[in-house]
Amino acid sequence: MKNLILSELKLEDLKGIIKLKEGKIAAYEWTEIDQINLTEREARQMEEIKGNLLNRDTILMNEATIWARAIYPMLLLAEQEDIQAWAEVNLKAKYAEFELEGIADGVLGKTIAGRVESPYLVVVETKKGVEAKNPIFQLYGQLLAAARINWENERRPLQEIFGCYTIADTWKFVRAEVTEIDANVPTMKVEYSREYVEKLEAETILKILKGIVSRYLAQEDN
Repeated sequence: MKNLILSELKLEDLKGIIKLKEGKIAAYEWTEIDQINLTEREARQMEEIKGNLLNRDTILMNEATIWARAIYPMLLLAEQEDIQAWAEVNLKAKYAEFELEGIADGVLGKTIAGRVESPYLVVVETKKGVEAKNPIFQLYGQLLAAARINWENERRPLQEIFGCYTIADTWKFVRAEVTEIDANVPTMKVEYSREYVEKLEAETILKILKGIVSRYLAQEDN
């Protein structure tokens, strides 16, 4: 049994435990936002967030400041029904041949009795400068962990999981389909959005987040 720490994952680690199918950066159906509307309250709060960033040097802010000013407020605005935003969420999952454990910087997930039962979108806040690592492999690990947690709750053979990583106020979204979850070697297929800069495209980011949450709510109703 391999024990893997999410923050230390490398591509070779992942290729040794799953079948990884990486798609291309494109405009996928889940990035289409024409049919998603914002309420007056959401639009007003989103404009306030964007206004607080527009004349700031976000690239020079430390991670904690960016998280407080830009990232977490957008997650809060995307909340619907029992899907809530959380910070610093422990993810621990056990597959047939490996275990994953670590902390997600942020989560949008189904909340029951003060805990996250089903993480549906996971967030990696990327460090800048000499400490920076490629965030995608850590995000892949978090997607895998979330898929297993959700599978144990409702046993859907295909787990659709979303994630994103942020660099300053830039967001990059990922959609994953995880299948063969109880096999020795699960399969994960991933798709990528383009990058979105929050101070210029806050409305687009929020609509994508709202669309992701709506997909989850529709799935629960089926």
